[in-house]
Amino acid sequence: MRPILTVTVNPALDISSSIDRVTTDRKLRCGPTRRGPGGGGVNVARVVQRLGGQALAVYAVGGPSGDAYRQLIEAERLPAVAVPIAGSTRESFTVDETSTEKQYRFVLQGPELSEAEWRACLAAVEQSIPVGGYVVASGSLPPGVPSDFYARVARLTRARDARCLVDASGPALAEALAEGVFLVKPSRRELAEHVGAELDTEQSQVAAASALVAQGAAEFVALSLGAAGAVLASRTGIIRLPVPRVHVRSTVGAGDSFVGAFVLRVAQGRDPEEAFRAAVAAGTATTMTPGTELCRRDDVERLEAELAARGD
Repeated sequence: MRPILTVTVNPALDISSSIDRVTTDRKLRCGPTRRGPGGGGVNVARVVQRLGGQALAVYAVGGPSGDAYRQLIEAERLPAVAVPIAGSTRESFTVDETSTEKQYRFVLQGPELSEAEWRACLAAVEQSIPVGGYVVASGSLPPGVPSDFYARVARLTRARDARCLVDASGPALAEALAEGVFLVKPSRRELAEHVGAELDTEQSQVAAASALVAQGAAEFVALSLGAAGAVLASRTGIIRLPVPRVHVRSTVGAGDSFVGAFVLRVAQGRDPEEAFRAAVAAGTATTMTPGTELCRRDDVERLEAELAARGD
């Protein structure tokens, strides 16, 4: 398979737990605690590894929480390049309310990066880009990092004859699209914000995704629509897939799993339709797991087969 590199400048130490009911004005004593290394690109690399592939993860890290984060990465034996920063790696806290199956997610702001630090991240990416491979730039940008950071990554990627996939929102997404990328994966809300329209019908959603392809902003636009399924737009047309019916426990990491499965399959030489099917399967499989846990390989392969059977 072709090599894969992922980029994460705002990783998060994910902490998750559960409680019977969330209430105010008293101590809430939670159940067992789970910790994991989160953040867009790192999660993508973890999913690639879980599904039998391998990706190199470049990530910024610092402070005591960063030390814990780095240990978790090492424990998973994930190939990685850690770029040290002065600030402390952010944390996120997810609580599942077992009595209602509601989920509460608290995501802290990342540390501010100096110009020297974000440029060091960019340099690490440039040195690691696999010629002819794939680069996934995913997740939010922390304070201090310019909105065109992913566009710069896309430019460097193109110079190495590699393909860049971007999962971002707001100005970071707009700048990347202006540069031109291989794939973007917006949600309906993120795409609506980008085009400045509601996109409250399937026709408007497909039209907006197709317009990005026609403009040369992206070769593929994977539009995730939650329970309504997903759409893949390209120059060859539109592919729609439903979401398999499963018991949803948590949506944390579902988008990262989607991207991880897609990039793995195209790196393996599969066609876009197969990659899209794997992506929907992986995103769905992740919703079956609690807290911040990612997809399991057997669930992904089972759901892939189920989606393939529907298409036959």
